[in-house]
Amino acid sequence: MHEFLFGTYPYIALTVLAIGSIARYERDPFTWKSSSSQLLRRKQLILGSILFHVGVLIIFAGHFFGLLTPIAVFDALGVGHSEKQLMAAVGGGIAGVMALIGGLMLAHRRLSDPRVRARTTFADTAIILILILQLILGLATVPISFEHLDGVEMAKLMAWANGIFIFDGNAASYIEEVNIIFKAHIVLGLTIFLLFPFTRLVHMLSAPVRYLWRPGYQIVRTRKQNPVKG
Repeated sequence: MHEFLFGTYPYIALTVLAIGSIARYERDPFTWKSSSSQLLRRKQLILGSILFHVGVLIIFAGHFFGLLTPIAVFDALGVGHSEKQLMAAVGGGIAGVMALIGGLMLAHRRLSDPRVRARTTFADTAIILILILQLILGLATVPISFEHLDGVEMAKLMAWANGIFIFDGNAASYIEEVNIIFKAHIVLGLTIFLLFPFTRLVHMLSAPVRYLWRPGYQIVRTRKQNPVKG
């Protein structure tokens, strides 16, 4: 089971993420949206959304560069395992608290307001609750990280992540001894990748970069309408 979860499941999740996202964009492009409900309880949405999205983006960037950057690069830069572990624990902890507060606000708004709940799908509710659980698991790893400031746990996780992307058949064995909380965090994270193409999370791949070079303003109405008489 360990070999499946940490040696095979990552490839299943990443394959579904890639192929599923492409298939959805090609087959159902009009479902590729966040389905915003910003006209309802706008203030709570804005605050919760900012906290959640900023926190998640910081966490994602930290995980991406922290886990996938080869250990040799950090060694060449003079960044030791202990320093990296401390930065990850502090930075990830702050960003995780931000994202968790924002996520709870968004979940409360979605579940407590009848108008918002009326246009909420099962997938919308499920994914926000799964993300909240993932954030809780991530924050639960922070105290464990402070107990291992020698950086050994971090080095194991980095070796595993790098091993997955270079198709190292022994990748799963690198995290065999890490704390069960880290393992649960990894499995749930892979599950989120697996569910990604089938939820509103796909809007993360649609950053409106093209607006930076579009030729002009969009014209919504070209002429005034005559008032109705009588």
